[in-house]
Amino acid sequence: MGMVFQSYALWPHMTVFENVAYPLKLRGIRGTKAEKKVAEVLALVGLSGLEERPAPALSGGQQQRVALARALVFSPRVLLLDEPLSNLDAQLREEMRRELRALQQRLKINVLFVTHDQMEALSLSDRIAIMKAGRLEQIGTPEEVYYQPATPFVRDFLGKTFLLPGKVLDITDQQVNVEIRQLSASPLAIQRHSIPASANGNPKVGQTVTVAIRPEKISIWGSPPEGRSNMIPAHLRGVQFLGDRYEYTVALGAETRVLVATAERPLKTGDKIFLELHSEGITLWPGEG
Repeated sequence: MGMVFQSYALWPHMTVFENVAYPLKLRGIRGTKAEKKVAEVLALVGLSGLEERPAPALSGGQQQRVALARALVFSPRVLLLDEPLSNLDAQLREEMRRELRALQQRLKINVLFVTHDQMEALSLSDRIAIMKAGRLEQIGTPEEVYYQPATPFVRDFLGKTFLLPGKVLDITDQQVNVEIRQLSASPLAIQRHSIPASANGNPKVGQTVTVAIRPEKISIWGSPPEGRSNMIPAHLRGVQFLGDRYEYTVALGAETRVLVATAERPLKTGDKIFLELHSEGITLWPGEG
């Protein structure tokens, strides 16, 4: 197994070549064979020509590549990455995410990537395992754990979650109708398939529940469009421009929530607005979240 440490753990008294060649030296591989393997893996990570550079003289991104080359040089079956991007700035992290993904697909190597960064987990993974206090909460594809969380912890850990307290009014074969407390709005119609079975998902009429939805599954309207369901009235309390999008603070009764919408035209603070909760993005959870 090859490993890339969070701190890279390069030997400062060694050159790039010596750092990368060290795993080969431990395995008794030296001379021309070692030189060939080091040259191949340095070319793979884009560091050809830096063989004699001292490790401390490299940039953060270059040091990360050296650590990766050292982990790959002896052709391991599994590669363990322990938060390898945490010491890089935001722009370099984004660049290295793309490079790591492309490298993994090119080499067809199994990679176990440990991270607390949600963007890294969602963008790099084929499957995600989410842990809480040493206990496995859920394993699934990025889409599954994000849109079909198995537990409240997974629901709230990945991304932002818009939570609304409610009460079950009635139940049919296809949907559950939920009244949102403290709001004078029509009941929400929630599809039965969106109720997580692992969360004791068999609601009963009169039961207290929590309606959860990702903010990106909410549309913001200045006036309610005709023929739409799951519309909730709200008031706009604040607007922040974030370049490619706006961040809105909205009041729902006595509580406030934060939503993000793409930057088209800004709404004005104080406006009455309507939130459309798209049914495919809703999950329903027994009890109050």
